[in-house]
Amino acid sequence: MSASIALHDLTLGYDRHPAVHHLSGRFMPGSLTAVVGPNGSGKSTLLKGLAGLLAPLEGRLERSGLQPADIAYLPQQADIDRSFPISVMETVLLGHWRRVGLFRALTRAQYRQAEEAMEAVGLAGFAGRPVASLSAGQFQRVLFARMLLQDCPVILLDEPFTAIDTRTTSDLLAVVARWHGERRIVIAVLHDLDQVRAHFPDSLLIAREPIAWGPSADVLRPENLFRARQMAEAWDDRAEPCRRSAG
Repeated sequence: MSASIALHDLTLGYDRHPAVHHLSGRFMPGSLTAVVGPNGSGKSTLLKGLAGLLAPLEGRLERSGLQPADIAYLPQQADIDRSFPISVMETVLLGHWRRVGLFRALTRAQYRQAEEAMEAVGLAGFAGRPVASLSAGQFQRVLFARMLLQDCPVILLDEPFTAIDTRTTSDLLAVVARWHGERRIVIAVLHDLDQVRAHFPDSLLIAREPIAWGPSADVLRPENLFRARQMAEAWDDRAEPCRRSAG
């Protein structure tokens, strides 16, 4: 895969108030990057920008070799409505939309692919269960199975392991490792720094502004984490809009 995502002095935010600003760098094929930082530091905003859901206030975001459908985005579970009456199998099959659209009939092979994806995340036998009946961990497995079917070169995960059990986290980390081995671009917002050190080769530490970006062992040094906390404590949510963005 030759796709990459480049950020050029990128500023993202709402109503001209920057949530993360002046960020430059590049996500390359095969990169597995954790986005870390204090609460409210712009991590989720960054993922929304990378997914194309939020336009830059300033700077540029280049998705070389990528179409919008090439990016699979998993928001936080709190942002997902599970009240709609749909089964596990029907939810997983939505991953085929990228290739078949809404109205074409699915083939037997595509149903088998959905079954294999469910087996890969530990959901064999769950096909007919309504998603509303699932635990948080089971539902997260469903969403990962759907992303396996999407087969996208870019995977964006917003706090994918929050409020799920240790076994589910371990199983889903194995899926992330699989994507990494397939040289996809995988970017995940995470809070558990021990988890980051163990499983994510690269990290981006932000506190609305970039603190460090590179190998996790270098980024997660105490001095960088201390600087991020200091910047978080100095935030003023009543500050004026970004002047360079206001014009």
